[in-house]
Amino acid sequence: MMRLAVNTYFFGILVSLILMGCSSGSEVNTGDNEFKNGNFKSAVAGYSENLKTKPNDYHLYYGRGRSYQELGKLVEAQADFERALALEPTNFQALLGMSNLQLERKNYASALLYATKAEEIPGAPALASLLKGRALHQIGLPEEALKAYGIAIQLDKNFGQAYFNRALLKIALKRNKQACEDFKLAMVLEYPGAEESFQKYCN
Repeated sequence: MMRLAVNTYFFGILVSLILMGCSSGSEVNTGDNEFKNGNFKSAVAGYSENLKTKPNDYHLYYGRGRSYQELGKLVEAQADFERALALEPTNFQALLGMSNLQLERKNYASALLYATKAEEIPGAPALASLLKGRALHQIGLPEEALKAYGIAIQLDKNFGQAYFNRALLKIALKRNKQACEDFKLAMVLEYPGAEESFQKYCN
């Protein structure tokens, strides 16, 4: 359930990042429109077509990479994220894409590296700290993970996923009282699974 929730949030925020980053002026990008509508195969085709005339547009590689990721084609997704980063090493969208991809592939040290790089870029969203926290948790550094989740919450007080993940980690650390406070906050923000977890651990 947590993986689904993370990917749902990730999909939502990166749709907006794709639409902000890829469209220029009045030009319509077919890949962006298809991605927004959940037509990921058509999005891949749209981005590929645009890359024929704009082979150095890192936004297009990023968008196509996200489309491949949604299709479960992780090798192709990674290749496109790497191309995007080769063209623009400080593009936090591509760094976040790589971090999330490495989490899916259970390459936690690599996920941590990309999330940390994204987090250090001015203007990076709270999602960077969340992904860093998830990687630290999986590596076995719970206190550092708690700090990362805390930073995500500082950046976005309405980040239900961060409260929820922090609560689950606190449960694992047997800090149930603190965890229940985080579950309550996640519930207020209507984060999926928060109410069920509160009922399970806090009653």
